Amino acid sequence: MKIVIGQGSCGIAAGANKVNAEFERVIKDRGLDVELTLTGCIGMCHLEPIVDVIDEKNEKSTYVRVNEEMVSEIIEKHIVGKEEIDGYVISGNDKDILDKQERIALRNCGIINPEHIEEYMEDGGYGAAEKCIKEMSPDEVIEEIKKSGLRGRGGAGFPTWFKWNAARRSPGETKYIVCNADEGDPGAFMDRSILEGDPHSLIEGMIIGGYAMGAKQGVIYVRAEYPLAIVRLKIAIEQARDKGFLGKNVFGEEGFDFDLRIKAGAGAFVCGEETALIASLEGERGMPRLKPPFPAQKGYWGKPTNINNVETFANVPWILARGGNAFAGLGTEKSNGTKVFALTGKIKKGGLVEVPMGMPLREIIFDIGGGIKEDKEFKAVQMGGPSGGCIPSQLLDTPVDYDSINKTGAIMGSGGMVVMDETTCMVDMARFFLEFTRKESCGKCIYCRIGTKRMLEILTRICDGEGRDGDIELLEELGMKIKEGSLCGLGQTAPNPVLSTIRYFRDEYESHIYDKKCPAKQCTSLLTYSISEDKCIGCTLCARKCPVDAISGETKKTHKIDVEKCIKCGQCEKVCKFGAVKVM
Repeated sequence: MKIVIGQGSCGIAAGANKVNAEFERVIKDRGLDVELTLTGCIGMCHLEPIVDVIDEKNEKSTYVRVNEEMVSEIIEKHIVGKEEIDGYVISGNDKDILDKQERIALRNCGIINPEHIEEYMEDGGYGAAEKCIKEMSPDEVIEEIKKSGLRGRGGAGFPTWFKWNAARRSPGETKYIVCNADEGDPGAFMDRSILEGDPHSLIEGMIIGGYAMGAKQGVIYVRAEYPLAIVRLKIAIEQARDKGFLGKNVFGEEGFDFDLRIKAGAGAFVCGEETALIASLEGERGMPRLKPPFPAQKGYWGKPTNINNVETFANVPWILARGGNAFAGLGTEKSNGTKVFALTGKIKKGGLVEVPMGMPLREIIFDIGGGIKEDKEFKAVQMGGPSGGCIPSQLLDTPVDYDSINKTGAIMGSGGMVVMDETTCMVDMARFFLEFTRKESCGKCIYCRIGTKRMLEILTRICDGEGRDGDIELLEELGMKIKEGSLCGLGQTAPNPVLSTIRYFRDEYESHIYDKKCPAKQCTSLLTYSISEDKCIGCTLCARKCPVDAISGETKKTHKIDVEKCIKCGQCEKVCKFGAVKVM
């Protein structure tokens, strides 16, 4: 028997380490012959901690939301008694989450032990890299990537083969290949999950890329806040070296040397832009540089450099093992393959999903994600990270591909999907994301440095009930100027949350400015609390809970709120059992 415990960051945060320790204790105390091992995140974060029990026939039972108290029962009934516990196993609906996906980048996450290279190799791991080095020329490798239609999964969607080819054609013996694993939006959760759950797929993808472009050195730039990812990467790199997959004469082939090192970055959002990342690698402050020259001509230390993100590299071994046409056969004509998304926000089943390009948003959010929490109304989904745009309910059938998403005013980004319901204030949401991008601006461009600050000031005024006539038009003008005048992708996309919400939810801005009302009832400064005479029974609970004594009234008589004293904390509404407190 074998017990596999999901120990990615999400599983550990949910208590997987404690569950693992309890399994260790019970197995030892009972002297059972059971293998206890670990795996990474399978993507169903809402079900963590997840425990798989695999019997002698290799049949698997998946237990979800496992806690320490359940361990002894699982051992007693399943391990000893050979009987699956129905109440603890994954439901059919949750199983469907995986069945509806097409997993390539995430193919091994939640399946193999990321710290055992043998498990990666059991299913052909490192076979694609060996085939490339021993049987294919660099040009043939690049041609296969071209056939696949693989585009960079880090945001802009630039053709991968073109970047590799540009670096290959650039003169010079010293070249570098870099993996950007430091992106700062919700999609970065996907990168981290691959690093924690299947680091060898990244390593193999970088070996293939290094061979194709003629690089002998690779750098994985990962944020220091991902300690588990760094630990597992280090283990995987050492194991690959021991096998002869990294270092001198890779796979025993004379003349091809390739090695990797890890650079722990500071987690700056701007380092998602490749020239800013290169500056950080060189020990400078992460700030973008003018292009041209492009990194493929003059990058890290002035040498030809190629940069892709984790998901892009994780696709490469699969493509070379099965052929570019197999990947191109998935997705749409201009957006091939699959894409990983991090579902978060007001979604029932948050986590990671990988689907073929072209799947409609509705299917991802409702069929795979389970729909909106508490069955509230879907309002919008924000795509592309903090600088992505919002897609409203009327566009819910938009296919998820680069061109279709761009037309909505959003961007694919590295795969973040923040789902919003009827209680979300779109003005405040735009303010929230703009506050992040303003803080993350490196300050090099006046438009980005000053423009985002001015836009944030206007949005804050509007949310505070001090909006003015002309504010919407001013936001639009500033947003377009920032997009046109900024040097890098951070500034060029920073206004997207504002511009897209004005485009689709202009009425909410107008209500804030002219009616001094927040339709979603989220902007505290625009709320007014009162008590309904028809519903109040005078129980006094609201008065007792009010922190500023703004509620008065006798027992069993209607109470009143002094709006001058009221600090709009919402305690009265929370404690009222009769729905007597009205918020306007």
